Amino acid sequence: MEDQRPAEMAADQLAALLCARLCHDLVSPVSALSAALSVLDDETSADMHEDAMDLVRESSRQAQAKLEFARLAYGAGGSAPATLDTRELRRLTEAMFAPSKPEIVWKVETPGLEKTPSRLLMNLCILAVESVPRGGTVTIEATESGGGARIRIVAEGPRARLNEDAVKALEGQPPENGYDGRSIQPYFAGLIARNAGGRVSAHAGEERIEFVALVQPHASTLS
Repeated sequence: MEDQRPAEMAADQLAALLCARLCHDLVSPVSALSAALSVLDDETSADMHEDAMDLVRESSRQAQAKLEFARLAYGAGGSAPATLDTRELRRLTEAMFAPSKPEIVWKVETPGLEKTPSRLLMNLCILAVESVPRGGTVTIEATESGGGARIRIVAEGPRARLNEDAVKALEGQPPENGYDGRSIQPYFAGLIARNAGGRVSAHAGEERIEFVALVQPHASTLS
């Protein structure tokens, strides 16, 4: 942990790119909701109203899940430092990734995690799920001791892959073409760990990606 830290991104650029990422994530359910409401407003499409209502319910659920997840993963998620109930973290994670192909396997036994490792865990979950687009499993583990934490997330599935830009971004190294709304999320995950005196590593094997993160006890947070 004595390695020289990379030069970090300016706060205004980080905020702008995280906002771009959040907007990108919300476009799909919000657009679907708008389309469904248009069908409901069309009196000539009465035969499609039931399907439209189903779409309204599902799109609303997805938008709510994404916002609740992002509130903690990217934002403060409430008032300053606190220990979060891991049952709530599990609820947020399972709701967020319910439409995704990989199965979420929750093996977090500690009853609570401080806000910094909680946020780090959620950001690594995003990377893990995206690593197995054809389905499989994402196994989530975390232990806590004296304010420090160790997080291990393993994504397994057909053609599991980790984008090279994501690996660089995790380490705080700009991708060749600079950061964008996609690579900013792994950069943010790595930044959380670095600001907490820790680190994140990612290892790719055959149909398997493993993320391991360490957070120092009594570390400063991004709240």
